[in-house]
Amino acid sequence: MSQSPVIHLRKPPNSTVTVRFIVACSVLFGVAFSLAAGMYRLWPPPAAPAHVPGSRDAGFPPVFWGTTLLLVAGSVLLQHAQNSVRLERQRPFRRALLLALVAGTAFVAVQTYGIAWLVRHQQPEAVETGANAFVTCLTALHAMHFTLAMMLLVWVTLQACSDRYDHEYSWG
Repeated sequence: MSQSPVIHLRKPPNSTVTVRFIVACSVLFGVAFSLAAGMYRLWPPPAAPAHVPGSRDAGFPPVFWGTTLLLVAGSVLLQHAQNSVRLERQRPFRRALLLALVAGTAFVAVQTYGIAWLVRHQQPEAVETGANAFVTCLTALHAMHFTLAMMLLVWVTLQACSDRYDHEYSWG
């Protein structure tokens, strides 16, 4: 009986993985903030309209509908990645993770532009009543949440490119 050859994958040292992680995160967030700055230059938010008591100002930036679509696309891609790895389809798994990173980066860019739009349109009454501080706190919590999620997605994608996941181990 002939035995099949044993394949030993060479695992990169931890320092190499760490450097890749830091570089990948820096590049993704750099691209996102550059895109946001470009959007701000190309389509500066209009000046805040004069507030008339009793009137309804359009305070919700329409650009946030785009971030909703990007969030849905990222979720669908991550579900596709999970299904692919469970079926041991590595190439679609990695492709879905990379596309989810692209969607997440675009989300950060558009969300940053939208937040700049909100800051430019804040009403003096909101600053005086404390509503502005509440919205700012929620925005900061959301930004921290999404930043951590993007960093975890970068880590999982780097591990996926190093053949870390398969049909037996896909939970991570």
